Amino acid sequence: MNFKKRMNLFMGMWLLTGAVFAQNVCLSTPNTLMVLAAPEGGKLEYVYYGNKLSETDLQNLETVQTKHEAYPEYGMNCPTETALAVKHADGNMTLQLEVMKVTTTEEADAVKAVITLKDKVYPFFVNVCYKAWQDADIIETWTEISHQEKKPVVLNQFASAYLPIRRGDVWLSHLYGTWANEGRLSQEPLTPGMKIIKNKDGVRNSHTAHAEVMFSLDGRPQENAGNVIGAALCYSGNYKLRIETHDDEYHHFFAGINEENSTYSLKKDEVFRTPELALTYSREGLSGSSRNFHRWARLHKLAHGTTLRKILLNSWEGVYFDINQEGMDQMMADIASMGGELFVMDDGWFGDKYPRKTDNSSLGDWVVDQNKLPNGIEGLLSDAKKHGIKFGIWIEPEMANTTSELYERHPEWVIKAPERDLVLGRGGTQVVLDLANPAVQDFIFDIVDKLMTSYPEIDYIKWDANMSIMNHGSQYLTSDNQSHLYIEFHRGFEKVCQRIRAKYPDLTIQACASGGGRANYGLLPYFDEFWVSDNTDALQRVYMQWGTSYFFPAVAMASHISAAPNHQTFRTIPLKYRIDVAMSGRLGMEIQPKNMTDGEKALCKNAIAEYKTIRPIVQQGDIYRLLSPYDKQGAASLMYVAPEKDKAVFYWWKTEHFCNQHLPRIKMAGLCPNKQYKVHELNRIDNRPLNFENKSFSGAYLMANGLEIPYNHQVDYHKQNDYSSRVLYLEEVK
Repeated sequence: MNFKKRMNLFMGMWLLTGAVFAQNVCLSTPNTLMVLAAPEGGKLEYVYYGNKLSETDLQNLETVQTKHEAYPEYGMNCPTETALAVKHADGNMTLQLEVMKVTTTEEADAVKAVITLKDKVYPFFVNVCYKAWQDADIIETWTEISHQEKKPVVLNQFASAYLPIRRGDVWLSHLYGTWANEGRLSQEPLTPGMKIIKNKDGVRNSHTAHAEVMFSLDGRPQENAGNVIGAALCYSGNYKLRIETHDDEYHHFFAGINEENSTYSLKKDEVFRTPELALTYSREGLSGSSRNFHRWARLHKLAHGTTLRKILLNSWEGVYFDINQEGMDQMMADIASMGGELFVMDDGWFGDKYPRKTDNSSLGDWVVDQNKLPNGIEGLLSDAKKHGIKFGIWIEPEMANTTSELYERHPEWVIKAPERDLVLGRGGTQVVLDLANPAVQDFIFDIVDKLMTSYPEIDYIKWDANMSIMNHGSQYLTSDNQSHLYIEFHRGFEKVCQRIRAKYPDLTIQACASGGGRANYGLLPYFDEFWVSDNTDALQRVYMQWGTSYFFPAVAMASHISAAPNHQTFRTIPLKYRIDVAMSGRLGMEIQPKNMTDGEKALCKNAIAEYKTIRPIVQQGDIYRLLSPYDKQGAASLMYVAPEKDKAVFYWWKTEHFCNQHLPRIKMAGLCPNKQYKVHELNRIDNRPLNFENKSFSGAYLMANGLEIPYNHQVDYHKQNDYSSRVLYLEEVK
């Protein structure tokens, strides 16, 4: 077997040393390599993670690399952080895990390695698993924990993975925020002590922080240069990321389920599977790491990731709860006339005994309000067909209101602490259904199943979740397993999603959770996209979508043109700017078209037509972030490049406006130096074209110099404003 094949599939090197076999496990992707030492009867240890090595370097690797236990356990080395901590039935709180065996299998587009560890004394086992993708530079790792002890073993800590990162000038990039301000970028050097990023929401996990991080190994983060390790925990529930900088030469990174108030009683022969941690390594900076995540997501971790998304109009900001048959028909006609492909009816369409007029009733009662929609969903589907577009609908299936027929029938289905009053959420009446309960799982599946069997022409579902778990208690779980609540909720959620996808594989589903509360790779295998934020303000979206793009591709990021003044910030931003920001993600509209002028509709119609031209590049291309809005230089810029490098789209947004200001000239990236690219401005509102319109430049010139972007638009005096933005389409001249 030649060296390349050994690296691309799987390689085990056996060297006899006394009575113990030393086995090196090598896992590779197209451009990266992970090496572990797995001697039978010894410790599983990390040796190396980074770019690929020559055969000579690989053979001599252990002479220069410091080894670290790959899945450190608690009890025999207590002063440092660990990945796994348990309590055996006899009260012993220690583990000593050693390698039993290594097994490898080839899967579609991936190689899987499982290293089985066993405690030296107890019949306690851990499978440390790795999956190296052969078409994306991602290695996933997780564990499978089990035992054959007579009584349950308590799991006190159960991280998915651990990774040592050599100390130096290492910087951490991660996301933070809150409702309507999600995906904010934070960058900081790692210093001695403990850095913890965690979530305890119970239902949504990406409003206030994200379970994804990047480590820049060469100092202050750069977008398109420098060595970067990226990590993304694929979990929809509570998580905890720990970075310990102790007294040695390494930062110690742990990622997994947040064990707080979630100790787990593991029965004999039960397998506890931790969520995957996806790892990537790039020598092309933060954007290079993003490109790796985006490719993996589109190919393997996002529902229909290689399918182009439809351009839609959502009814929420247009009418809120004021749903009616004529109004929906009018909005469908408007989006169809502008070239849109899908209309989504949002909240407010349901309820019989308790019609949904505000946010304080009716969740759980998924029947059409006949007063609002006398022709029902059939009438809406008929209207959509008449206008030549598809139809979608909003639901919030994991929730109920105490003012609902569902709650009157099944008060035992809601999450509630024993002997305590309910803690109520949105509208003063909202509660969370207990997905640990199989009956609740069946109910939620049936919501979707009844919609789709009754109305198979439904093309799209917007799935919302607007409440956290506010009171700890399951009326289904036994009293001695109440600490399983958070884990069992998300196990139940995943079971429902799996059932829906098995029966309706072609359905498009958006994950909305008070906006961007569910941007994570734990649920995206079942969802096509997520709502980045309830905040549609274009200026703030530049910042939020910039941060979100670190880990998630444009095809998954719903970005809508909304009204002015904006409904969240009340900022008045020109339509051109709102369009240019929305066109950098999955384009949609969140507006009442009948309130738009004919000129505004014409501008949107033109933008939708032009977006269709660039849609494959934006949604399937490679991202290159060029100038960060967080650098506070007055502008922000990024671009997408087609895989063949024959087409690209360049975005530029001014983020502040002053007289006689000086903005940097943006160098492009990702182009082929030897190709010639013709430049065409999209969504042009200027009275005359840019000086370089329809001119051609080499990729080498554009990447070395960029183009001089005018700071303001050349429009009639009464159309002047303090915002400017540009979208340039680059196409190879052949």
